[in-house]
Amino acid sequence: MPDAPDRAAAPTRDARAEPPGGFGAKDPAGSSAGAPDFLGRALADARSPRVPALSPYVPERPFPWSGPGLPLSDGGRRQTDAAAAFGGPRRRAAAGARTDSGPGSAVTGFATVGAAPIRHDAPLDLARLLGLSLAAPAGTSGRLRPVPSAGALHPVRAHLLVGPGCSLPPGRYAYDPHTHLAHPRGPAPDGVPAGALAVLTVAASRTVAHYGHRAWPLLLLDAGHAAAALAQAGPPTADVLVCLDADGALLSAAAGLPRSPARHSEWQAAELEPPLAAVWFTPSGGSVRTIDPLSAWATRARASAPVRAPGPPIAQPRALSRTQRLLSLLAQAPARPAGTWRPASRPEGVTGKTLTTRRSAPPDDLRRPPERELLASVLTTARAASPAGPDWTVVTGGAAPALYTASPGSPGLLLHAHGDARPTLAHWAARQTWIGTTGAVLLAHGCPDDAPPAEVRVGHLAAGYAIGLAQTHATALGLRSRPIGSWQQADLGAALGEAPGRDWIVHGLALGAPPAKATTPPATRTATPLTTRTATAPAAPTAAPRATRPTPHSTNPPALGTTARTTPPGEEERP
Repeated sequence: MPDAPDRAAAPTRDARAEPPGGFGAKDPAGSSAGAPDFLGRALADARSPRVPALSPYVPERPFPWSGPGLPLSDGGRRQTDAAAAFGGPRRRAAAGARTDSGPGSAVTGFATVGAAPIRHDAPLDLARLLGLSLAAPAGTSGRLRPVPSAGALHPVRAHLLVGPGCSLPPGRYAYDPHTHLAHPRGPAPDGVPAGALAVLTVAASRTVAHYGHRAWPLLLLDAGHAAAALAQAGPPTADVLVCLDADGALLSAAAGLPRSPARHSEWQAAELEPPLAAVWFTPSGGSVRTIDPLSAWATRARASAPVRAPGPPIAQPRALSRTQRLLSLLAQAPARPAGTWRPASRPEGVTGKTLTTRRSAPPDDLRRPPERELLASVLTTARAASPAGPDWTVVTGGAAPALYTASPGSPGLLLHAHGDARPTLAHWAARQTWIGTTGAVLLAHGCPDDAPPAEVRVGHLAAGYAIGLAQTHATALGLRSRPIGSWQQADLGAALGEAPGRDWIVHGLALGAPPAKATTPPATRTATPLTTRTATAPAAPTAAPRATRPTPHSTNPPALGTTARTTPPGEEERP
């Protein structure tokens, strides 16, 4: 996703400040009057062309959990793939500076921090798992990580519920990706399943400050990407299951967080973190289908609360309160509180190196169309990621631009419509004009205007999760890629002549073939006389396909010549 330049921090109060929980805070039962209308207005607003109001960033609050964190990196005995990829010694030094117990000591496969032994030969190495997925590289600002994020803001937080068989002792932990530390938050109750459970929450303040009313869909997509990054980093000795629809109250209880926004006022030092998804790592071959891991953690030991901040509660902007209220509403799933657990699979060819080297390519590197076979393979990965997720379409450029869907019963592409839809996609995607000349775009679409909260939540989380898998697969295939998260007026169904308001673009992934390598004629052993050499003029560069109005189009966006000029990555959302 686009990177956002650093901005000056601003105080969290403004003329429209609200108390924690917002005016729309729900009661402990989780009910909220007018929820369907509230969600419908939020959907329409996020899809409208209204430009977000310019506002400075809300500063990130210090990590609020008490006590020294446990450094997940090896204490010097060996380096995991993650430690090697992220400059292990530098990270370990940074971690040691943040602990009160000094460096760990090696004791037959253990590193000891205080009284807590950390196993680095355990079946589930959390240092490697988190290093390949969520950790910020050592010695950097933390913006570029293995997992992509809208504006490189990284709002997703992971609460680790660790059972037997892991490198950390059993218990609850809050993971700090900046320092690669796990902050203990309480012991594990008896009877919790082996392995580890990661509950993913979102801290919305920075994303809302940058994207305004368009922030909440991006937060859902970011949570889906984080779930995909964790799932792909799982070791081959563990089964990985992903849940995108568990009830928010159950997720909060399992992670030891407040069960509702109305009760968050007790935690003055911490930002409200609506929980949205969970990833479960269990030993291979275990009987996991009969276990409800969230209930096992939710009904037993209580987690510790954050350190209390001095002074009165911190007021927050109205837009942030509304976003938090909306996310809390979407997290409700009373019909199926335990959620649906689906097995995750790593796309073929994906390695630890693939996960740590995946990056969003610059727009100029995405102009060459990928081969059809590679596009079909990436589309298959996206469709198989989540059966309950959105529909999928591939838009291609080149000599014969068209729209394709997956071919039923075969791995190929099925022609859906002729014409070049890329200029219209560029207009819909916050007028990022580079999309008009990209090689191909993978689109996730669905989520009608009247979609219930459960469909809106799962549709966006599944889209982010699937695009996360698809981008990693594309990287393994040698393709360049760049996620596209923000879409306005992107009614794909209406553009193809179907009923309006039923089939909206939710997420996208721009794809391009790698740049062609320059070939040099092999040198000959016999010297050629200078008088017989001929100068060969270099081939003229291939011009980018001319952007034309797509054939399957029923709406009337402004002509491409009247759209806003191209803006630097990360600035597309600003006026």
